[in-house]
Amino acid sequence: MKKLIFKHPQITIMKKQNIKVLITIAIVAIVGFSCVPARQFEDEKARREQCEKDMAEFKAGYDDIVAENEKMIAELTQLKKDVSILKHDTFVVGTSLRRMTVQYDKINKLNDELIRKNQELLAGNMAETEKILMELQLTQAELQEKEARLNALESELNARSMELKEKELTINELQNKLNMMNQLVTELKEKVSSALVGYENNGLSIVQKNGKVYILLDESLLFASGSWQVNSKGREAIIKLGTVLEENPDISVLIEGHTDDVPYGGSGHIKDNWDLSVMRATAIVKILVNNSTIDPIRLSAAGRSKYSPVDSGSTTAARRKNRRTEIILTPNLEELFKLIEESSNNE
Repeated sequence: MKKLIFKHPQITIMKKQNIKVLITIAIVAIVGFSCVPARQFEDEKARREQCEKDMAEFKAGYDDIVAENEKMIAELTQLKKDVSILKHDTFVVGTSLRRMTVQYDKINKLNDELIRKNQELLAGNMAETEKILMELQLTQAELQEKEARLNALESELNARSMELKEKELTINELQNKLNMMNQLVTELKEKVSSALVGYENNGLSIVQKNGKVYILLDESLLFASGSWQVNSKGREAIIKLGTVLEENPDISVLIEGHTDDVPYGGSGHIKDNWDLSVMRATAIVKILVNNSTIDPIRLSAAGRSKYSPVDSGSTTAARRKNRRTEIILTPNLEELFKLIEESSNNE
């Protein structure tokens, strides 16, 4: 790196003036010695030439010095600008530093205050912290107890789920049995309707309800008023019904006799409506037994007198409805009852 040499402008001007004086002295000396002899002239000429040579070299050095001086003046000017900028930047940095110092002091004081308050808070809350820790331990113990109970309940739930699945299977089986029974009852009703096609809606009606088939026969179709002897038309209908019952040996048959609320006015061994209703039911049972191969164990006869009316009115039409015979056909529900019993025992 080139070494910078700072020179003051007044020094440079003084050097220029000295150079001019030297040049003037040299010219006077040359003129003064022009009359000397030739040898001296030659010597003087030589000295003159040497002087001119030295002067040329001096002038060249002078030009270099002037150029170098101007360069250094420019550099000095730039340095002055840089120094001015640096002074400004230093001022700005100093101002910022002072502000930051003030802020740092404030933050430091605030931090000290926070530390002090935190220490006071920790000292004051020691008892509260111990209390919270004790409550936390109790809560953990309670949580563990609840978790154990939850596991027990989960195990019980799994067991109940298995039991529920088994019951669902039983219920499905029962439902299948019921569907089969209902299908059988429906088919039985259709068979009875086919067998008694000429009598239905002519004093005879067939109803399916509660898993059973109800054959309702008006008094006019079977008996004369106050009699328990079955007429020929009714006998024919009962015999046709017997053919259907022969083909369905799993069907139980209940015959119920019903009267109206008018007291029985006959004589002999029939005393009242109770006797009349029983005698009418028994008469139908005898026709079925004597005209078919139905096992009598499947048959039952019952008298209901006036106590199970289909119409509670006291009109002639209501009493006519109540004077009837009901033949109730019930499928064998033994297997269904067994399933229900097994399901009840498993609960």
